[in-house]
Amino acid sequence: MAPLDTAGLRAAVKDPAQVSTRAIDLHANAHDASHFLLLPQAVVTAGSAAEVGGLLRASAAQGVPLTFRSGGTSLSGQAVTAGVLVDVRRNFREIEVLDDGARVRVQPGVTVRALNARLARYGRKFGPDPASEAACTVGGVVANNSSGMNCGTVDNTYRTLESLTVVLPSGSVIDTGAADADQRLRALEPELHAGLVRLARRVRNNVDSVRKIRQQFSMKNTMGYGLNSLLDFQSPVDIMTHLIIGSEGTLGFVAEAVFRTIPRLQHAAAGLLVFPDLEAANAALPALVETGAATIELMDALSLKVGRTLKGTPAVVQDLAVREHAALLVEYSAGSGGDLVELQAHGEAVLPGLGLSSPARFTGDARERGQLWQLRKGLYASVAGARPQGTTALLEDIVVPVPVLGRTCRELNRLFDKYGYSNSVIFGHAKDGNVHFMLTDGFASPAELDRYSAFTEDMVDLVLGEGGSLKAEHGTGRVMAPFVRRQYGDELYDVMRTIKRLFDPAAMLNPGVLMDEDPLAHLRHIKTAPPVAEEVDRCVSCGYCEPVCPSKDITLTPRQRIVTLRAIESARLAGDMALVRELEKDYEYESVDTCAVDGMCQTACPVDINTGSLVKRLRKADAGPLANGAWNAVAKHWEGVTRGASLALTVVDKLPAAAITPPNKAARAILGKDTVPLYSAELPGGGSVRKRPTPAGGADAVYFPACVGTMFGPAGAGPDAEGHGVQYSFEQLCGRAGLTLLVPEGIDGLCCGTPWSSKGMSAGQTTMRRKTLAALREATRDGELPIVCDASSCTEGLRQAVESDIPAPGQRALRMVDAVDFAAEQILPRLPDHGKLESLALHPTCSSTRMGLNDALGAIAGAVAERVDIPENWGCCAFAGDRGMLHPELTESATARQAAEVAKMGAAAHASCNRTCELGMTRATGAQYRHVLELLEEVTR
Repeated sequence: MAPLDTAGLRAAVKDPAQVSTRAIDLHANAHDASHFLLLPQAVVTAGSAAEVGGLLRASAAQGVPLTFRSGGTSLSGQAVTAGVLVDVRRNFREIEVLDDGARVRVQPGVTVRALNARLARYGRKFGPDPASEAACTVGGVVANNSSGMNCGTVDNTYRTLESLTVVLPSGSVIDTGAADADQRLRALEPELHAGLVRLARRVRNNVDSVRKIRQQFSMKNTMGYGLNSLLDFQSPVDIMTHLIIGSEGTLGFVAEAVFRTIPRLQHAAAGLLVFPDLEAANAALPALVETGAATIELMDALSLKVGRTLKGTPAVVQDLAVREHAALLVEYSAGSGGDLVELQAHGEAVLPGLGLSSPARFTGDARERGQLWQLRKGLYASVAGARPQGTTALLEDIVVPVPVLGRTCRELNRLFDKYGYSNSVIFGHAKDGNVHFMLTDGFASPAELDRYSAFTEDMVDLVLGEGGSLKAEHGTGRVMAPFVRRQYGDELYDVMRTIKRLFDPAAMLNPGVLMDEDPLAHLRHIKTAPPVAEEVDRCVSCGYCEPVCPSKDITLTPRQRIVTLRAIESARLAGDMALVRELEKDYEYESVDTCAVDGMCQTACPVDINTGSLVKRLRKADAGPLANGAWNAVAKHWEGVTRGASLALTVVDKLPAAAITPPNKAARAILGKDTVPLYSAELPGGGSVRKRPTPAGGADAVYFPACVGTMFGPAGAGPDAEGHGVQYSFEQLCGRAGLTLLVPEGIDGLCCGTPWSSKGMSAGQTTMRRKTLAALREATRDGELPIVCDASSCTEGLRQAVESDIPAPGQRALRMVDAVDFAAEQILPRLPDHGKLESLALHPTCSSTRMGLNDALGAIAGAVAERVDIPENWGCCAFAGDRGMLHPELTESATARQAAEVAKMGAAAHASCNRTCELGMTRATGAQYRHVLELLEEVTR
């Protein structure tokens, strides 16, 4: 491969900084969700289709390959390269709903979940429904012809795509939905246009080719190019459009696509059907499909054994003595309750004749359905998360004709035993004959690679012998590229090679993907995962964490923080200390300083990793004895510190910005940006003390007002104050509801401990935790009363503190409740009828999400306003205590899209449930955010 000169790339983009060759950027982007690893020579963040065209020309001029990356959730190695890697996630996220939701125009960086959130208000959804919908993007969906659990081959990408705008390797841009698209293709790309005509004629005139294509594409099939395009469409531009689908970034870049959407069915019922063995489950499929089941998911015996270990597993599996059993998770979906009842009745009618091992039933209960799907979706996480340290998880998928599915699964199990792959669960989409299986191994030593090679050869023979396809959903990628010829034969393989030459004569786009003449290509570039930290070693690099990470558009994501740490360790093991030093130099800011430690990554992670826990430990390791001692002293004198901070903010609030900004910036320059917060004008004056008199009678709850209410006053503090703050409001609401609160003695010196834990100051955290728990034990009468806190992040911090408190024999455990939850359960039902605001923009917090408070938050907001709007681009604001003041660029990046959306809402009021998040959103939007309980108190006066 030619060495790269980045001058041409930098000239192709608006800002030269969009091109990076920093070691940390190369290693952070070298990983996708697959088991392959290639280090790019440069990473470019493209800003437009025109820039992509320029990058293609610049790359071709140097003979350096180019690969596009969006969500990076592909499992077959499509999004890694040793050439130029172009990020098309960050700047391609526009959605335009057309025809009242019947159609939608969307850019490649939009996640499937975000697209469905936009379509939901129209009662519509995107056809493809991949399991990775939270993180996978439309660009990858098109590139891989994605399908999923429900859509099969009817509503997949190929069937629902209407048109696309493609940037070809030459740099030509074609909108295939334009009236003159075919003429434009002929004018700009005459060789491609004429070549597609010749290829279509060649295929159609070959009876064997037609038969093979029809048979292969009667199933889910993402192996090789979509040759069915040559039979299904007449005009070259339509053929081109559909060849692009499933081409895995080897033929061009899709800048936007227009899709037909499908109805969003709101009613569902599911049931788990357990059979004596795989053959019995397979035999039941035709009858179940005939009943109109939307989804039929298969789980083999090992899946059920693993499922028994999962938390919340349904009793039908928990009580099963698993031998050769298999199960089908069957779900019906309908647009109305009546239609669902009818479908469910059809399903129940066939159950007696299916030969079930135990009685089964269908349920529409959301909790029970959730348990069933948790069983199915938890399999991958359970096996992948429990794999030995330093090993890699390889998730594969195949498809065979449905009648031979059971036999194929049994033969796969025989191969697992033959080659010693234990815990290789089989699960998947039985209705389509499409199953997934997982292998865990080091894939590094010659013996491991020989074993994997021999297994793959036997697996290929098995699947092709049954008339199946080696890839159903995950794309050919690098993992099956050497086997495309074997699946299709010499003639159709040559057709595919001709397609590649027509589109990409220089073979610069994603070489090694989809087709590879090297028979051992699938054994090369397999990544290793050296152990680096207990908190994250089970990471499988799936990327599910990335969309919810507040630093994703400015520094690193959780996946990138982990893989970069692995790169550092790999370099250390290889003795490359120069690379270690180079990576560590940038890791501090990119990974540690700009992590909000908000834990949102854990809510999306299939193996339950909280990367914030890793970052906290790294901060703890970096904190020297001097800093630890200072923060321990702060914990011991917290009342004085908070009152001092309050006084300082009150004084600063009265001074002109010109008197504050220069010395503040000077202090940051001298002492460090991660030490001294940056003052900004929207910060309020100081708050008031939290201490309250002890009530004369008995209390209903212990109230722990958050100390941020002392440091930061209410919104618009001073003469322009809009309210009295959340402590006053909560006390007033409780008074109206007839509830008595007890504030603990010494409250002004107490804290949840989050400021210390987030900074890794362990001594101060221990000091604060000890005195806070002692005060709470006394105030709650040793756990008799619940503890209520009025800031969601503080509630979460206190929950973690009380969970660490092991009760002595005879003691009760302390119980933490957030004020939002308490108000929804105890206050709302006791309030009289009242007027409401017209509209409210609501910002859930990362803590309210992690603790499951958002339903209660929505209930309170609904009592405040007639219309409650949560932005589609909602996410963690990254203010994170003082993180947004130390690194304001982090909050600015995290809130940019949400703030633009809020500005268009024109809401009458803005609310959240955590004071520092309210400050962050106030800074981002220019609108005063207040605690939702403050607004509830005002509308119920």
